[in-house]
Amino acid sequence: MTIKPGSISELQKLLPQSQRVDEVSLEAVAELIEHVPEDMTATVQAGMSLSEFQSRLAKAGQWLPVDPPHPQTVTIGELLACNLNGPRRFGCGTIRDWVIGMAVVLPDGRLIRNGGKVVKNVAGFDLCRLFVGAKNELGIIVEAAFKLLPLPEAQAHLAKPCESLGQAEEVLEKTWASDLQPTVLDLHRIDGKPLTLVAGFAGPSADIEAQSGAVHELGFIDETSLDFDAQFRQTAPRFTSVAPGKLISTLRNLGDESFVARAGNGVIYHPSAKPTEVSSLDLQKRVKDIFDPKGVLAG
Repeated sequence: MTIKPGSISELQKLLPQSQRVDEVSLEAVAELIEHVPEDMTATVQAGMSLSEFQSRLAKAGQWLPVDPPHPQTVTIGELLACNLNGPRRFGCGTIRDWVIGMAVVLPDGRLIRNGGKVVKNVAGFDLCRLFVGAKNELGIIVEAAFKLLPLPEAQAHLAKPCESLGQAEEVLEKTWASDLQPTVLDLHRIDGKPLTLVAGFAGPSADIEAQSGAVHELGFIDETSLDFDAQFRQTAPRFTSVAPGKLISTLRNLGDESFVARAGNGVIYHPSAKPTEVSSLDLQKRVKDIFDPKGVLAG
């Protein structure tokens, strides 16, 4: 069953009356509630698309530093519920790192709020982290407050083709040992094309010029974009997660399979990746029973 509330209050009425909800469309709940540029914070309803939110923030020279594929169709609610991210995860972290407050409608219709609209807020338990990545199984996220960053003055994305995983490993080790501070550090091999390392930098123009010059010495010469990530993840959305030190050995075990890897995080997107296993199913069930004892929300 899919429900399409026209407001948060309507959602509060609909959920308790429903026996099983598979999807909630919040396209009518999509307002920018508040943007305080001087505090570098913003509060937005969950139905707004990420690209629209970024566009509004950009007018004040700010942004939410996350970059999942297809921001035009990804809503703020989906971004949070599915814990989505992109290549800049290496330098900017995940969406959990940027949430400072949240409003959620529980299956029984209650509206709860956690956190606040300011960065320094330590009152109560951090329920925001519980709902991020929960895929709307515990409640429906309807509003979120974020801390922001200034838009970078300059950006550069440079690529280096590699003859083998061994060569890629050597370059990665030299990158770790250098003073470079990349926001993106990816390794990919897609549809038989050459194995490629991608390093990205963002910040003040002078800093980007200096880092670009330094990374040239490691063979990152070709200018590139990050389009490969969105294109590849359309067909390979699942991932394997390993310790960064085991990245290369894991990639060797994939044989000739295509992949996109976050070389700095150990996250590998590839077609044969299995669904992420949950190590504590009993705990997950107990939490589900507390928030949704009647099983209203699919999960």
